Amino acid sequence: MSLHPVSISLSSYGADYVRGYGQAHFIPLLAEADATRIELREELFTEANHAALAPAIAAHRLECLYSSPLELWETGHNQPNPQLDATLLRAKACGARWLKVSLGHFSVNSDLSALADCLARHTIRMLVENDQTVQGGRIEPLRRFMAAIEEFNLPLGLTFDIGNWQWQDQSATSAAKQLGRYVEYVHCKAVTRNAQGKLIAIAPQDSDLKVWEQLLGQFTYGIPRAIEYPLQGDDLLQLTRQHIYTLANLGLEQECVRHV
Repeated sequence: MSLHPVSISLSSYGADYVRGYGQAHFIPLLAEADATRIELREELFTEANHAALAPAIAAHRLECLYSSPLELWETGHNQPNPQLDATLLRAKACGARWLKVSLGHFSVNSDLSALADCLARHTIRMLVENDQTVQGGRIEPLRRFMAAIEEFNLPLGLTFDIGNWQWQDQSATSAAKQLGRYVEYVHCKAVTRNAQGKLIAIAPQDSDLKVWEQLLGQFTYGIPRAIEYPLQGDDLLQLTRQHIYTLANLGLEQECVRHV
């Protein structure tokens, strides 16, 4: 069986480090490490010309996803975030096929027809991620949103961030069972508390990988999974390649057993 596709969120290399070199610097590294996809981060951009990234990413045969901290629905407003259209254009300029955003303050008054009109002007598929907030990081609002958009047949799916559920004391297992059929992309990170009691992302231990393998079984087979935990060391290529290989193999053994 083929290895599963693995994406690298460039935030994994540290915000200051990525801003210092620029996101284009990491394109050859990801390609050489056998990543499938690069996840560009809007908050880390220093490049003035987004369009310069597209040919470089294509030349290295990487898929591209554009991640934005934008909240799809602002508090007190029933129209989609007015910055959504411009964000979609920036993502397109980078050569991205996907835009990842947060849910924001979705309510029964949110105008899904207006969202459909906006998305119809673009070819990019949008992914809504569970973030770390009350409004966008809990199961119920995301479940209500996905149920509401089904009748509109919108080009939209979910990014499932395994670690983020902990910020709202939510069960990742319960979330996977309730939202799994909508999930198209998985963010992988282990979480612990630092000395100040703050939740932080860390690289996985064997126990984390076992949990992730079970969660991935709730989603479509072969779903792209992304590294979004610290990748820091003297040999970034070897470190990146090692973690890509680990994630790419998650779930393969279970599939082999099923097909025996």
